[in-house]
Amino acid sequence: MSAVFDRPSPWHRLARLFIGFDFTLALAIAILCGIGLMTMYSAGHDSGTRFPDHARNMVLAAGILFVVAQIPPQRLMALALPLYTIGVALLVATAAFGMTKKGATRWLNIGVAVVQPSEMMKIAMPLVLAWWFQKREGQLRALDFGVALLLLAMPVGLIVKQPDLGTAILVLSAGLYVIFFAGLSWRLIVPVLAVAAVAVTLLVSYETRICQPDVKWPMLHDYQKNRVCTLLDPTTDPLGKGFHIIQGMIAIGSGGVTGKGFMKGTQTHLEFIPEHTTDFIFAAYSEEFGLVGGLALLLGFTFLIFRGLMIAAEAPTLFARLLAGAVTLSFFTYAMVNMGMVSGIPFVSYGGTAMVTLGFGLGMLMAIAKSRRLMQS
Repeated sequence: MSAVFDRPSPWHRLARLFIGFDFTLALAIAILCGIGLMTMYSAGHDSGTRFPDHARNMVLAAGILFVVAQIPPQRLMALALPLYTIGVALLVATAAFGMTKKGATRWLNIGVAVVQPSEMMKIAMPLVLAWWFQKREGQLRALDFGVALLLLAMPVGLIVKQPDLGTAILVLSAGLYVIFFAGLSWRLIVPVLAVAAVAVTLLVSYETRICQPDVKWPMLHDYQKNRVCTLLDPTTDPLGKGFHIIQGMIAIGSGGVTGKGFMKGTQTHLEFIPEHTTDFIFAAYSEEFGLVGGLALLLGFTFLIFRGLMIAAEAPTLFARLLAGAVTLSFFTYAMVNMGMVSGIPFVSYGGTAMVTLGFGLGMLMAIAKSRRLMQS
């Protein structure tokens, strides 16, 4: 009889699952999700089922976050190689049998669903590289960094070939963050940064010459070249390729300091802004909430990123530190690059697969935070 009375209630069993949760991180996520839901309602309430679908995707991501947060980092490490292998295999299958939309072969029909394998690599890449450097802890050599770069190059090359340069950059940056945190020498990093700075300077300086229609860029498709050239100077084709960016900048500027108000964005609701629930969601948000709203969003991401880096610094193992650091800085790259291009931003813009990836990444970050707290208790 006593065993019956001692059995914990369902509520207590559920509460135990939250023991060790980092509620500071959860608060940062909740703030950004709240901003995302509010923005999507304004921008997408009249766009079919965009808002309810976005809310559903957010609930799904929260469920994935909660489930993944229950997995100890040691178990996550065991998933690294299988997840990476499956991801690369799916990328190869996509190249061979994938679905082509708008000139890009990025999707694969696996029978029960259509998936975008490149999204999986945003998680699998930092996982497998953190696993690799954990195995080599205490005996790192130059060859180990070479193997890491090879593990990184294979999926990035397959994603570039789809072509999907944006996702390739995000996967590449996630992997490079792990390699950097693992101890890559500054003697190798500084020359690469210097070359990149020179390349960007030359690109800006000679933009009018190299963006001519008859000039071909090596290794890039014409639409990728057009995107870069349009970003550099959208006024060269204000009614064509530059129209979207110009309208986005008009929307951001018209918001002023405090914005036009919730659901009062004229550029958005009169549909001057294209893809206002996805690519140009930041422009729609800034028009309604202005500079104050933009700063609030930046503070929200800064809050999340600093908390993630603190979790990485306090993580108990090399694997956990590398994984937490890379996942956190991946959010930084995702947010800052896309804001700079007046594009989609995490938590705010519409997209089911991306939301699942966000939930998985944040779940791993929460799992690392939780494991440290449980070790201390």
